[in-house]
Amino acid sequence: MAWILLIVAGLLEVGWAIGLKYTEGFTRLVPSVLTGLAIVTSMVLLGTAAKTLPIGTAYAVWVGIGALGAAVLGVVLFNEAISPLRMLFLGMLLVSIIGLKATSGAGH
Repeated sequence: MAWILLIVAGLLEVGWAIGLKYTEGFTRLVPSVLTGLAIVTSMVLLGTAAKTLPIGTAYAVWVGIGALGAAVLGVVLFNEAISPLRMLFLGMLLVSIIGLKATSGAGH
């Protein structure tokens, strides 16, 4: 269950990171409120998952999901540049997230 909460927390991190772009410096009410809710919910879920998962693993996976998701959505939504080298490093980030999960211990 902790891993599910952690993945949802990471996806919400992607949401609030992308949401920051839509808030226009927190000058737009609805995107600002949604971004704030995503931040708070993401943190609460991360904290809940960290009760049973090692904090180093939980935090690294949370940040990794957020960074990977924000980078991919930046390309898709905002036409940010993507190069073969950038794709390689994003792939390495995904492998790292999976590796942390795979080596975190069978009990979690």
